[in-house]
Amino acid sequence: MSDEAPVAAEKIEGIVVGVDGSQQSKCALRWAEREAVRRGSVLNIVSAYTIPVFAASSMDAGYSTLDDDLIRGGAEEIVRQARADLEGSQAQIRTYIESGDPAGVLLDLSQDAELVVVGTRGRGGFVGRLLGSVSSALPAHSKCPTVVVPLCMSKEQESSGNAAVERNCIVVGVDGSDRARSAVLAAADAAVASDLTLRLICAVPPVGAALAWMPATIDQEAVLEDVRYQMSVGTKWLRSHYPELKMETDVVSGPPVEVLIRESEHAVLTVTGSRGRGGFTGMLLGSTSQGVLHHSKGPVMVVPDSEDPRLEDRKNFDTRAQEQ
Repeated sequence: MSDEAPVAAEKIEGIVVGVDGSQQSKCALRWAEREAVRRGSVLNIVSAYTIPVFAASSMDAGYSTLDDDLIRGGAEEIVRQARADLEGSQAQIRTYIESGDPAGVLLDLSQDAELVVVGTRGRGGFVGRLLGSVSSALPAHSKCPTVVVPLCMSKEQESSGNAAVERNCIVVGVDGSDRARSAVLAAADAAVASDLTLRLICAVPPVGAALAWMPATIDQEAVLEDVRYQMSVGTKWLRSHYPELKMETDVVSGPPVEVLIRESEHAVLTVTGSRGRGGFTGMLLGSTSQGVLHHSKGPVMVVPDSEDPRLEDRKNFDTRAQEQ
């Protein structure tokens, strides 16, 4: 079911999906629709457009108005087609057409949204670059979690979602930082809601490769063992808030990007924070999240910093571990 297309002047809540008519956009749309149905949330379909600078600067006022109408008409057609593609959906659907930079439009909407969903790359053109560069810029600055859906999901969607690959868990990358813990909480929520196993992965780059200036006496296995201990403390904390959560943990020696991309092949969702802390466990989030976003084999959720009170509770588990 759907509502009449309103103008995006009021506060938008629920799930926001950016569309530009590309195949990547359609993948994101389908994923967002299923998530909206699962959550019982409103699905807000958004298209944004801008007048190219060269066109705006070379036209008088009359031609500029005509050009704006023409470009907006293209955006309206994209939104109409997106709605038609979801005919029969059980989601409550609303549509919005905005004039402005696509990344800026979606960033503004993220203030009140539960989730923003985009594809990995757009098709460019007048309606312009709604995805593409947006899928790099938006996750780093969004006020709510952002999900980026890769084009490779298209064939799986056409085959009821699981014909080519069995996706049976939710994966979250951790590095011991509070930002990573925010991602862990979001991933745990998703795992519980979907009745899936949560896999917590910490990738530790080889010391020799990542820190060439460090003494050769540093024992890589000792580093891994210390990380495993910290992971065990973290799982106790997580279990205290999610007693029924099915969990697996793994500490892997290897480049974080490669590890998470490999894990994404069998994940319903791969979750990271927006930034990491660096150090031995090694920039797992931060710039690494960009590599995961653009090469993942499945949807990636990037979770911004949060002020969840459970993060303070986590410090109590660190204290207890030190006292033992």
